[in-house]
Amino acid sequence: MEEYLTNYLMKHLPSTEQWVKELETQAKEDHIPIMDPVGINFLMQLIRLNKPGKILEIGAAIGYSALRMNEANPDASITTIEKDDIRYQQAVKNIANLKKESKIEIIHGDALEVISKLGEDNQTYNCIFIDAAKGQYKRFFELSMPLLEENGIIISDNVLFRGYVLDPNFEQPRYKKMVDKIRAYNEWLANHPSFITTILPIGDGVAISYKK
Repeated sequence: MEEYLTNYLMKHLPSTEQWVKELETQAKEDHIPIMDPVGINFLMQLIRLNKPGKILEIGAAIGYSALRMNEANPDASITTIEKDDIRYQQAVKNIANLKKESKIEIIHGDALEVISKLGEDNQTYNCIFIDAAKGQYKRFFELSMPLLEENGIIISDNVLFRGYVLDPNFEQPRYKKMVDKIRAYNEWLANHPSFITTILPIGDGVAISYKK
């Protein structure tokens, strides 16, 4: 049923431009995780509906999601952070190739340090997208909260992590610690007094946290 549903949704997605297909191919060939087509289209729809003027992305990878968010709202100013040097260089190149440097600023560095610096500089955002080291999600969220405007949203990707978080008996050594952290993060989000959070089974799981 799940496979049929995914295929059905894929068939009804909007068509994409050539540059999107090329970035998706690049990510696949280099084994770089990016949002799947259904997930990225959901994110783009959120951006279209909310029209955030300033977006902060934690985890740029090759610049794919930042460029798709720009596609959804060309008027938005996007700041994205990437720690990995190779991915940062790829993102810089991809953003430059599409001439989006005036709309997308990419910062090379550890997100925990960069977010703190953005806070010191009194930067604020209407939308924050977390898609980086999953074991650090709670810390990313905590550091990002002071940067979020009133009525803003924080979007967290991969919060169902391949469905593993649903299994209370999950014991696979390679992922157990990460799964435990994501499960704890979801519980923390659900009970946060300053946010209303909805977790949706889209892509690898997306949490939308609205600031009260």
